[in-house]
Amino acid sequence: MKIRQLSVFLENRPGHLSHVCRVLAEAGINIVTMTLADTREFGILRLIIREWQRAKEVLETAGFAVNLTDVMAIEVADEPGGLEKILKVAEDGGLSIEYMYAFACKPTKNALIVIRFDDLDHASAVLAAAGIGIVSAAEFYTDISGDNDDPQQMD
Repeated sequence: MKIRQLSVFLENRPGHLSHVCRVLAEAGINIVTMTLADTREFGILRLIIREWQRAKEVLETAGFAVNLTDVMAIEVADEPGGLEKILKVAEDGGLSIEYMYAFACKPTKNALIVIRFDDLDHASAVLAAAGIGIVSAAEFYTDISGDNDDPQQMD
């Protein structure tokens, strides 16, 4: 149930974020979701892109340092306490969350969050045992676009 995520390292200077977006746009690559974390000197742009292999190649050719990581998309009840339930299961299962961010598209009545756990296989087992909806890459992209013709995104 892993989804590929690109992490792009950027200097914290004007124009660097737009440069990444321009390189991807010129290659005809769409960003599905992203988050940006920064310090005074640099930032880490995390991107989920359907064509992640091609995006990685295009960005590296443009001179960007790109790292590939696996994340998980999880359905969360869109109600008070929905996220707390997920976090409690993670805590009880001994899971460590490195970071997380919300996903803006809501194909169901539930919200979606993207989480990077320290051990995705263990996290998958713990969450599944608790009945928490883990979204596969195929479901993730089908929900977004209504199709799923890209084999590189399959689990």
